[in-house]
Amino acid sequence: MKKEKDDEMRPEYSREDLGPGVRGKYLEDYRKGTNLVLLSPDVAQAFPTEEAVNEALRSLIEIAQRSTRQTKPSTRRIKSGE
Repeated sequence: MKKEKDDEMRPEYSREDLGPGVRGKYLEDYRKGTNLVLLSPDVAQAFPTEEAVNEALRSLIEIAQRSTRQTKPSTRRIKSGE
């Protein structure tokens, strides 16, 4: 037997206790593609601002891209038997 869905709030809550609701409060941030990331305390201490975190990550991306770019293959031939 299926329970009937109860759309009512529990008696210990009242709508007034929850404050005014704002429809679409975070919609603009969502459309911008905002990502929130929780930093560990030691990381947050090293990078105290959003700009510092972004700068460090961009540097890391650049280094990673430079180190993974394919280089020109060597034209040196290896003698067989070596």
